[in-house]
Amino acid sequence: MSRLMQTTAARTVLSAWAWVVLAVLIVVFTPLVAVTRLVTAPFDSGRYHAGYLFRKLAVVHQHLNPLWKFTVTGNIPDDPRHPYVVVANHESFVDILLISHLPFEMKWMSKSEFFKIPLVGWMMTMAGDIKLVRGDKKASAQALIDSRDRLTKQVSVMIFPEGTRSQTGELAEFRDGAFRVAIQAGVPVIPLAVLGTRDALIKHDWRFGSTDAEVRVLDPIPTVGLTKADVPDLRDRTRAVVAAELEAMRAERSASA
Repeated sequence: MSRLMQTTAARTVLSAWAWVVLAVLIVVFTPLVAVTRLVTAPFDSGRYHAGYLFRKLAVVHQHLNPLWKFTVTGNIPDDPRHPYVVVANHESFVDILLISHLPFEMKWMSKSEFFKIPLVGWMMTMAGDIKLVRGDKKASAQALIDSRDRLTKQVSVMIFPEGTRSQTGELAEFRDGAFRVAIQAGVPVIPLAVLGTRDALIKHDWRFGSTDAEVRVLDPIPTVGLTKADVPDLRDRTRAVVAAELEAMRAERSASA
């Protein structure tokens, strides 16, 4: 058997293992999240604890998936209950699993289709994640209202300002929503730079790819004193910070290769 065939065979076996592990973890975590939500409901209106436990599913899965190595670097906030609007570039669905390694809870703004997935969608609802219906202006406005609600309950909100995954790997333009929420709520924006997740899922292949992915937490950008008129500047400033950091991360990888 050639080296290529051996590598392909190994990836097939390891991917099958990783999918089975993911399915088992989803089944195990669903009742755990439900119990946590039930027990903490009287004193945790922001659903912080249920959501925090839900994200740990991704952490456990990564440790049991030999094909993936995830790293968190940068400026981690000291206070996990200080609310931020967190934004990141979007390379792959695996971005969600990588960013879930951050040591504080965030409510994710996600497409409504995800909430319809059995077990996973139930956990998202129990965790208090934010449903976004594409193409529905009324629902989009409600998603922004829900985001502000989570922030007032001292829980951060996570939004991909590109709106969808990049098809080319290049950073797309950012949309206004996340920055409008941050200014209205008077909370800082935390930019994240994500690199390496595109290799974790290979298009038209059920098998996972081998990857060393990193999420880097950048310095918060304050919004104190900003108004609606400042949304475009905040949006473009944040995008420039993420773009510059991605270039630096790529340069670091090239230098160490």
